[in-house]
Amino acid sequence: MKIYTKTGDKGTTALYGGTRVPKYHIRIESYGTVDELNSYLGLVRDQEIDIETKELLMHIQERLFTLGAILATDPEKEKLKNGKERLNIPKIDEEDVQLLENKIDQMNEQLSIMTHFILPGGHPIVSHCHVARCICRRSERLTTLLNEQEPVNSLVLKYLNRLSDFLFVLARKLSSDMNVDELKWVPKKLKNQ
Repeated sequence: MKIYTKTGDKGTTALYGGTRVPKYHIRIESYGTVDELNSYLGLVRDQEIDIETKELLMHIQERLFTLGAILATDPEKEKLKNGKERLNIPKIDEEDVQLLENKIDQMNEQLSIMTHFILPGGHPIVSHCHVARCICRRSERLTTLLNEQEPVNSLVLKYLNRLSDFLFVLARKLSSDMNVDELKWVPKKLKNQ
């Protein structure tokens, strides 16, 4: 398989189904940012963290490839006129969302109650996790914009939303695992008050 095809040399790329769109198209931005998130989660997974978290992150990365495939599919070509699926693409389902929710709940049970916003940082692993969370939020924003133009499976948006929550709680768990103090954000009082 050749890595370069030269078909994108003029600034277009093909969606799954064959439709060509500009590389700046919101659909490309959406799944490109999911790919960026997936790559960054690989960096988080490569850190010195527990094996269970590494395995969970690998599972999430696989789900993100599925999510990217969904976003890379031309909705016009996804189904035949009789409503049957034309393209055989994988799916995200409620169980995927539920897994994230269960993991969030399990981690939260072990953490102190949050009383303030938390400043990202404290340890490189924690910081990587916060960067991944921010990429996930950007991916969610772009996919929401895409959804306004071309409907997106609602589970895609739900999964991205829950994944950013998961990454926030994971950052807190990793802080706890590393015995790193969470820095609370306490806003300074305004001079005129």
